[in-house]
Amino acid sequence: MISVAQQKRQRLERVVGIGLVNLATLTWATNMVLGRWLRDQIGPLTLAAARFLIASLLFAAVLQRRPPEERRLGRDRWLLLGMALSGVAIFAPTLYLGLRFTTAVNATLVNGLGPLITGLLAALLIRESMSGRQITGAIAGLAGVIALISGGSLAFWQAARGNVGDLIVLGAVALWGLYSVLGRQVMRHRSALSATAFSAFLGLPLLLLAAAWEIQTFPVVVRPQLVLAVLYIGIAPTVIGFLSWNAGIRRLGSSGAMVFYNTLPLYGALLGYLLLGESIGPAHLLGGALIIGGGLWAARGRG
Repeated sequence: MISVAQQKRQRLERVVGIGLVNLATLTWATNMVLGRWLRDQIGPLTLAAARFLIASLLFAAVLQRRPPEERRLGRDRWLLLGMALSGVAIFAPTLYLGLRFTTAVNATLVNGLGPLITGLLAALLIRESMSGRQITGAIAGLAGVIALISGGSLAFWQAARGNVGDLIVLGAVALWGLYSVLGRQVMRHRSALSATAFSAFLGLPLLLLAAAWEIQTFPVVVRPQLVLAVLYIGIAPTVIGFLSWNAGIRRLGSSGAMVFYNTLPLYGALLGYLLLGESIGPAHLLGGALIIGGGLWAARGRG
């Protein structure tokens, strides 16, 4: 039997987890906006390398204050390498590459498939079952994303056909789902900070090599706005976003946390309204209600 105190503690952990994954998706919404804005100023490989170079320096400084066991590789080194490949070395440049060939609208919609993809990967790889609540919550969230992005227009779907950028972003979403599943396993015995830091450390060398190749054909013109944008991407979406996401996974599970990935397009719409003066209509309100409602429904419990 679970005591009342344990039930309260579990509910508190769930609430904290919801807050953490929402903080992560909020910072990632800003990353999508900046990634789209920077697409003609810096290549996807170079941007990803700069992002994780900044993040790795910050992670290294913070990790020095942690216990020795968190500062070294253990028996989970292969899982950490998998996180580095899926969530750092391949995911980030794939996402930025996709944003070069598709609109932010399409990319956001494709990201709405994340919960379903992650749930399937978790079920296949680590036997983490999706409860009825999680399945219905994910479907409601996906419906909200569709309402939010399409505005109910059939022409939207016709225009989206055959877009190679959509397929690239879909690949990025699948990679992120794999990163989340692997992170769930690693963080059984390692803190979110340690897992996030080592995935960045291990993925960075590959990104630096790729950026050195790319910069020969896609030179970067350094401007103050570019430097500030890259610094922000390295700190907020990467350090704060990744730590919040992984800490949320520890509390909600990978498929439970991924349900809230659908808040990313909602935050993107709000940022567009606040920063760019874009309008918010009935489709946005309906989509937001489905996204938030589906996430809360899924997070209330398992079974």
